[in-house]
Amino acid sequence: MGAVRDVLRRPLGHFTERTLAGLALVLGAGVGFGLVLVLVRVRWTPLYDVDHGVAQWLNDQVSPIGPLVTVLNALTDLGGRPVIIWLVTVAVVGLLIRRQGRLAVFLIVTGAGALILDPTLKTLVDRLRPEVDVEIGTYAGQSFPSGHALGSMVAYGAILLVFLPAMAPRWRRPAMALVGVVVFLIGFTRVALGVHFLSDVIGAWLLGAAWLGVTAYAFRLWRVERGRPATPLAEGLEPEAAHEVAPAPDERQLLPHPRAAVAEIVVGWVLVFGALYGFGMFVSYYAQDTFLATWDEVVPAWFAERGTPALDGVSWWWSKVGDTHAILLVSMVFCPLVLAIWRRWRPVLFMALVMFGELTLFLASAAAVDRPRPPVENLDGPMPTSSFPSGHIAATLCLWVAIAVVVFPRTDRWWRWVFVALAVVMPVGVAMSRMYRGMHHPTDFMGAILLTSLWIGLLYWVVRPNEDLRQGNQPAIESEDVDRLDDELAEAAKPG
Repeated sequence: MGAVRDVLRRPLGHFTERTLAGLALVLGAGVGFGLVLVLVRVRWTPLYDVDHGVAQWLNDQVSPIGPLVTVLNALTDLGGRPVIIWLVTVAVVGLLIRRQGRLAVFLIVTGAGALILDPTLKTLVDRLRPEVDVEIGTYAGQSFPSGHALGSMVAYGAILLVFLPAMAPRWRRPAMALVGVVVFLIGFTRVALGVHFLSDVIGAWLLGAAWLGVTAYAFRLWRVERGRPATPLAEGLEPEAAHEVAPAPDERQLLPHPRAAVAEIVVGWVLVFGALYGFGMFVSYYAQDTFLATWDEVVPAWFAERGTPALDGVSWWWSKVGDTHAILLVSMVFCPLVLAIWRRWRPVLFMALVMFGELTLFLASAAAVDRPRPPVENLDGPMPTSSFPSGHIAATLCLWVAIAVVVFPRTDRWWRWVFVALAVVMPVGVAMSRMYRGMHHPTDFMGAILLTSLWIGLLYWVVRPNEDLRQGNQPAIESEDVDRLDDELAEAAKPG
């Protein structure tokens, strides 16, 4: 009987010890934040001197170095609200698809708390931002605490706790160290760019650690109430969900012959570039007295004669569909959904190679051909690249054709034809807008089609993004499964 009691007491004792240790850490972070808050509010002279001295010293060191400022701005964007909201939203949607509703609720509550705490405390404290000799960046709003530092601490920390069980034990400590480095660098950039004081960042880190600790502790209590054992945070929030939160748990090998695939892609890239260069040089400089030259002369002039303010506005918006930000946004939403639904990295690799190859082929061929823009008014003004091929059209074509290639065979639902339609409508709309705005010839559009067909054809042959279907991984969304899938997603979204 005594042995049975020992067995029962041991998990309870471990839970109590871990709970007390966790509460002590959370309490320490909370007390530390409170102390920093009080010192900021009373404008304690030593802290004031340190804050202003560090801000000015870093400004003197950083502001003269342009490339360093560029790097710091890129790093600081990792803690910006758009990136944080994207990360949390994609993670939540993926967890709901994988039927991990409790983990999704944890991310929602933790992220929402940070979004509420930041503006609330900024308003209450009402601290002005630093004034430095050379302004590197201008930011509106109050200074304390740093929203970037708070958001990165909470969001990256919460996502790490959720997905930690999917990692092999040997990779967990490096992952924790990597997240710590990212959070530190984001906080450092806020001070180095002169938009926050040192105490703003330290206070945000302490507040973020306290809030993350509170929500993680609440989740552990939730687990215990459901009869699950208390586990150390080094194993993640839900160790039992390791298989479900892993990006591609059933994919044993990404590519069977990776070295051969790399060689094929490199050789193929060179051949595609050669085809683009040859066609571009021909239509740009050697196609006089052909229907292509007539077409390139007549079409831009026809659009220029029919310009109106209304069409100017419509064409501007259609052009934006093919710019870098729109293409990147769609890719960053689609690829995580592919991982969540079909649990395969290969379609994601296919998408990444398509877009990277499109960018490099466009830049290389545009620089080599160096074709002038059409001799009409260019509504977008001077551009850094030449006319052939159209980067906007090529990027839109590659994106939506690649999406259709991945989605179409993976479901037999009627809406798969929507992606086929988008692969036609989106690039045609962008092409019409770019020619209307006087930025491209019709043969630039043909160059984008040539780039897309050759490059996607090559990658489809080498990467085989739908190989898992041939190997027996049936389409995840079939007609007879849709009603059941909807019920399962609705059930997964319910907490508990």
